[in-house]
Amino acid sequence: MAKKNAFYAQSGGVTAVINASAAGVIETAAKHKDKIGKVYAGRNGIIGALTEDLIDTSKESIADIAALRTTPSGAFGSCRYKLKSLEANKREYERLIAVFKAHNIGYFFYNGGGDSADTCYKVSQLSATLGYPVQAIHVPKTVDNDLPITDCCPGFGSVAKYVAVSTLEASFDVKSMAKTSTKIFVIEVMGRHAGWIAAAGGLLVDHNIPIVILFPEVPFDQQKFIAKVDANVKKFGYCTIVVSEGCHYPDGKFLAEQGTRDAFGHAQLGGAAPVVANMVKDALGYKFHWAVADYLQRAARHIASKTDVKQAYELGKAAVQLAVKGRNAVMPTVERLSDVPYKYRIGVADLKDVANVEKFMPANFITKDGYGITEKCKRYLTPLIQGEDYPKYENGLPQYVTLKNVAVAKKLPAFKI
Repeated sequence: MAKKNAFYAQSGGVTAVINASAAGVIETAAKHKDKIGKVYAGRNGIIGALTEDLIDTSKESIADIAALRTTPSGAFGSCRYKLKSLEANKREYERLIAVFKAHNIGYFFYNGGGDSADTCYKVSQLSATLGYPVQAIHVPKTVDNDLPITDCCPGFGSVAKYVAVSTLEASFDVKSMAKTSTKIFVIEVMGRHAGWIAAAGGLLVDHNIPIVILFPEVPFDQQKFIAKVDANVKKFGYCTIVVSEGCHYPDGKFLAEQGTRDAFGHAQLGGAAPVVANMVKDALGYKFHWAVADYLQRAARHIASKTDVKQAYELGKAAVQLAVKGRNAVMPTVERLSDVPYKYRIGVADLKDVANVEKFMPANFITKDGYGITEKCKRYLTPLIQGEDYPKYENGLPQYVTLKNVAVAKKLPAFKI
């Protein structure tokens, strides 16, 4: 078969380590020049493919591609755009084929979470449905850690480390102020339906810090919650609360629901922390402070988990290796072999088993009262936040790379999405 070019793109919310996966894809593809020509990156995810807005990664220096490993966010731009079904929007798939043909693209690497896995799976079917041969490999990424089959998702270990460290430091602060001032600190973290990120706050129990965690998996009981917080303040003098943005009432309504929806149709969340903090103030009268980790938690490359960076790169590398072996409609995974010492291997999952499936916190990872994590959960989380992989610093600031992102000349008429 004639050598084909590859398309790589980033999708969904970016992370501290998604660029490490990009480096893994691009550097590994360069080692397979007998099968893979150039790697074209889509500017702003799948939108770059639809609008023929491609970036020639061969125009970047070897050093700059390597520097992606220590640079946060999405170097090529990301998007929240989900392809409809072939029946609902055939023109988009025909456009993809036109772009792929025009630029001799036979490999498709899509780096993202659950919705991105769905997009990648749909692209993988182009050969069967429309007769265009393309091998589509999903590169896993999501801070939410909610992709099935894989033991963990690149991006999660680093956000968990950031949340654990930040919550620890803030708890020391509120403890020192609790006698005459603030007694309650609330931090809101990401996690729409799965409480993996919030669970990271539970790693602080070894420091004898009173932590209450509000998981999406546990319907919110206001009376029970207030009693738990009050008990902690009476015992310790203060209380730290970690609330997932996806925390909801028994009827399913989010504490933080704004009444708007994102491009994927998900309810837009944000504001659980002040809701919870004011509940405590109204019920107990305690002075509080609250914070929303928001982008800070997923952009914090300066404190990324070494384990997470390593796995992000390895999964990008594995995606290319799967492609050159002829695989299609698959995703490389992390298979845990043991907790202590932590051992894992790279496996593979069929995309049909990944797309549109969410992985939630197991019941045996959450304490019986619903406000903490079990020892089993601690054993799961602890290896994922291990190690530091600091970027280079200059004049007190980390040195992150900005690519040239040279555009590939367009060959087709414009396309409106």
